[in-house]
Amino acid sequence: MSRHVLVIGAGPAGMMAAIKAAENGAKVELLEKMKKPGRKMMITGKGRCNITNAADITEILRNIHGNGAFLNSSLRAFDNQDVIHFFEEQGVPTKTERGGRVFPVSDKAQDVVDAMVHRLHELGVKIETDIAVRDLLIQDGHIGGIRTSAGAAVKADAVIVCVGGASYPGTGSTGDGYAMAASVGHTIVPIRPSLVPLETEEEWVKDVQGLSLRNIRGTLLVNGEKIQELFGAMLFTHFGVTGPIILSMSRMASRYLSGSDALVELCLNLKPALTPEQLDARIQRDFGKYSRKQLRNAMIDLLPHKLIEPVLDYAYLQPDKPVHQVTVKERHRLRDALQHLTLTITETRPIAEAIVTAGGVSVKEINPKTMESKLVSGLYFAGEVVDVDAYTGGYNLQAAFSMGAAAGTWSAWND
Repeated sequence: MSRHVLVIGAGPAGMMAAIKAAENGAKVELLEKMKKPGRKMMITGKGRCNITNAADITEILRNIHGNGAFLNSSLRAFDNQDVIHFFEEQGVPTKTERGGRVFPVSDKAQDVVDAMVHRLHELGVKIETDIAVRDLLIQDGHIGGIRTSAGAAVKADAVIVCVGGASYPGTGSTGDGYAMAASVGHTIVPIRPSLVPLETEEEWVKDVQGLSLRNIRGTLLVNGEKIQELFGAMLFTHFGVTGPIILSMSRMASRYLSGSDALVELCLNLKPALTPEQLDARIQRDFGKYSRKQLRNAMIDLLPHKLIEPVLDYAYLQPDKPVHQVTVKERHRLRDALQHLTLTITETRPIAEAIVTAGGVSVKEINPKTMESKLVSGLYFAGEVVDVDAYTGGYNLQAAFSMGAAAGTWSAWND
């Protein structure tokens, strides 16, 4: 008789787990507490769904900065090319964009979700929505099934927990899996937001909210020491900063902001392509061009209009000062401000606003090849509920697909 596999959570990991379990001969039931599968997938990549990254395996593992080594086996067993092939087989052609990001050609996350749901139906997977799971049922160290929040017991030979993390709770990721795992003895690494905007102490960011900067270098400083440096784009908001490089730095920032008195700062180099000497020469050229104007009006070629006064203020320069009266020392202060504009990070935005949750079920208690619990046989974990997280760029979805594929395959095979 085929094994009965229960998958909890119809996100990317859960749907892939259910597909692979069914493809390997299991009778599969997929339980989802929301009204529809794939709610969080629908908002990934701004609704376009960045399914994976085209980088090689080594580069992908390098970008999974939260326990990437744990994914070595599952990623090699079901890699980015397997993900692309899967979706193209389901009638979803893909394209590769800047940074190796892979999207459906249609730019519609709905097509990605529909393809997975269609494959589940093809395989005869029973999808049940509006069902929340309350408990895992264990007998003699082996999983026996689950109990729903309505009190109904459902027996199974294997259970795969893919309920997501604690970010974007409106999509169903409300941290349920941590309590489930802890109730059967698993260690939960304290969760914190990853890929989340950062709040700043400086009030002037409110005056420039909505301003996007490209091709800048951001450096994360902790007590004056450089922790991380990234090149790319960012965006000012009413509370602080967000955008690609900010989100990628946020995991590290959250580590030092959580329960610590550390001084966390973001140093912005607005002109990273120029050496200090080259930038000084550029400023002198602009000052020559606008020698009869006030300082604020001489900066229009160097900076976006909104940012001129904050930078001048940071350099302790009066915006209405005539350009021809600026001293060499003042010009050097301006140069330094352009390459070392520093913001004080006070905290991350709430975990509910994070794209990804860091922390979760400890990888030390999960078999990295099969995703089976080392504590309870027949119990598997996959996706964001596990203490694995990555940078933006398709790496988090790839991790979910790889873990889900491993859990689904081995849950159908293991006795």
